[in-house]
Amino acid sequence: MPDALQALDVDVARPQLWRITDRRTFQELRRDGRRARRGSLSVTWLASPPEAPVPRTRAGFTVGKVTGGAVVRNRVRRRLRAALRELLAEGRLPAGTYLLGAGPELATMPWLQLLTLVHDTCAEARR
Repeated sequence: MPDALQALDVDVARPQLWRITDRRTFQELRRDGRRARRGSLSVTWLASPPEAPVPRTRAGFTVGKVTGGAVVRNRVRRRLRAALRELLAEGRLPAGTYLLGAGPELATMPWLQLLTLVHDTCAEARR
């Protein structure tokens, strides 16, 4: 049975990516968010509120039907979520709220190219 210290190490090794679940956050992103677009990826970023006790990294995805059927849309969402988690684990994704919109090209894009695209677009949105 793992002890508490081992469980803590797992949490440190894999930072958590939180979901956007409330309407108010989506409205704030639309009103105050900084936007960037590269190819078929768009990112809207909003800084963590200063009163937040622990800054979190939160993410939401907008992948419309124009991207493809449900299988393609879900694949794009999973790939974007995995890219954000990898960037977060490497310390290359600062805290804040991210809304990523995507097109169908991201479903088949090579992984390293996708990772670079997500990193660069998120960095551009934070400027």
